[in-house]
Amino acid sequence: MASIYEHGIYTKEQPTGMVAPVMGTAGLQVIVGTAPVHMLADPAAAVNKPLLVQSYKEAVAAVGYSDDFAAFTLCESISANFSVVGVAPLVLINVLDPVKHSTDLTETTVQVNSGVAVVAETGVLPDKLVVKSGDVELARDTDYITAWGSDGAINIVLVEGGAGDGATVLTITGKKLDPGKVTAADIIGGVDIATGDETGLEVIRQVYPKFGLTPGILLAPRFSADPAVAAALQAKTKEINGVYRAVCIVDVDSTQEGATKYTDVKEQKEKQVLTDPNAYGVWLYGKVGETLYSGSTLAAALTAYTDAVNDNTPHVSPSNKTLAISAACLADGTEVLLDQEQANMVNSFGIATFLNMNGFRLWGNNTAAYPGNTDPKDRWFPVRRFMNWAANSFILTYFQRVDSPTNTRLIEAIVDSENVRGNGFVARGVCARYEIEYREDENPTTDLLNGKITFHQYITPYTPAENIQDIIEFDPNALAGALA
Repeated sequence: MASIYEHGIYTKEQPTGMVAPVMGTAGLQVIVGTAPVHMLADPAAAVNKPLLVQSYKEAVAAVGYSDDFAAFTLCESISANFSVVGVAPLVLINVLDPVKHSTDLTETTVQVNSGVAVVAETGVLPDKLVVKSGDVELARDTDYITAWGSDGAINIVLVEGGAGDGATVLTITGKKLDPGKVTAADIIGGVDIATGDETGLEVIRQVYPKFGLTPGILLAPRFSADPAVAAALQAKTKEINGVYRAVCIVDVDSTQEGATKYTDVKEQKEKQVLTDPNAYGVWLYGKVGETLYSGSTLAAALTAYTDAVNDNTPHVSPSNKTLAISAACLADGTEVLLDQEQANMVNSFGIATFLNMNGFRLWGNNTAAYPGNTDPKDRWFPVRRFMNWAANSFILTYFQRVDSPTNTRLIEAIVDSENVRGNGFVARGVCARYEIEYREDENPTTDLLNGKITFHQYITPYTPAENIQDIIEFDPNALAGALA
C-alpha cells in the first residue's frame, strides 16, 4: 500500500502493559452434603450438581430447606451463612439422591380437616405418593394437590369436586427420602466410567468451568468427621482443575466415638489423619438457642466473612473473631466449658475450637500440619490461605498472556503489573513483601526454546500476633520518690 501523506497532529493507542488483576474468590465455600430435594419440583436437578447461590431465598429454591440439620447438612450451612454470620456466595453440592437414598413409607391413615390432610412423616416424595379414599386411589393434581408446611410436612389438599371430596380420612403409602442411607462413599463420590458423570467431591471440578469462580474453602459438614471423608477433602485442596488451590475445614469428631474431652483431641486428630497444611480442624459444635451447628460450618462462614470485610483478601485470621452462638458443645448437644488454658491445649494439637471470652469466638490459628510442620507458610492458617489465593490470582490474571511471543515486552508486562499490585498490598499492610522478578539464571536457553518462562516471586504475609506479652515490673524507686 502507498504511504499516506500526513499533515497535522495524530495519536495512536498501545495495549496496556499492566493487566488489571482478576481475583480468585478466596472465601468461596464449596459445600458437599445432603438437602431436602424432595421439596423441589425437579429433585434430579439438584443431585450432584454445583449450585451457586447468593441469598437465602436462592438457596432454598435451589435445594429446599429443613431445620433438621442432622439429616440435611446443606441446610445447616445455609442457615449459618445467611442467618448467623451473614455472608455469600455459596456453592452447594447435594449428594442425597431420591433414586438411591429412599425407603418405603409405612401405610398411614391421616385425618382430613377442612379438606386438608397433614402427613407427619418427613421426606415424603410427592411423585411416589399413593393416596386413597377408602378403596379409591386419588389422582394427583386432579383429586388432590400437595403443598409444603412451614415445618417441612407435606399437606394433601383435596380438590373440590374430586374423587376425595368430603373424605374424612385418607390412606397414605409411597416412598420417602432416607438421609441415613447417605454414606462417606457418597460424599467422596467418584466418576462413572460408562457415562463420565461425577458425584460427591468430584463435582468440585465443575465449579470453575461453570461459574468462573475458584473454590476457596471446601467442607462437608458433619460428614468430615469420618476419616475417609477428611482424607478426601485434604486431597481435593490441591490442583483443582489441574492448577488451583484451596483449603478445607474439617470437623474433629466430638461424638461418643470421638473426642468428648479436650485432652482427647490429639488422639482423635490422629485417627482422622489430619496432617495437611491446607486443612483446618475444628473441635466442638456451636449452639444457637437449641439449634446445633457443626464447627466446620461456623468456621467456614466466619472465615469467608473475615475475607469479605477485609477487601476480599485472605490475610486476616478468623481466630478471635466473635460468633453469635450461645454455647459450645459436643455433637450430642452436651455443653463444654473451655477456659483459655484448655482451649490453648487444643490449639497446640493443631486444632481450633470455640472460646467464651466476653462472647464466643473461634480460637486457633494453626493448620492441621502443626505441630509436625512449623514452616510459617504451612503452619499459619491465614498465611497458607494467602499463599493459595496469590497463586490462584496469578493464574487467573495472566492466563491471557499464555501463547504470547516470548519477548522482553511480555516479561516486563508481567513483572511490572505484579509488582504494582504487590506494592499496593505492602502499602495496605496486607503483607511485608510481595515482589516478582525474572532471573536469567532460572531461564536457560533450552527452556526458552521450549516456550517456558520462569518467574521468581517473594510473598511474605504477616503472621498472626498469637502471643502478646506485657512485662510488668514493680518499681520501688517510684515508691520512695513519692513518699520523700
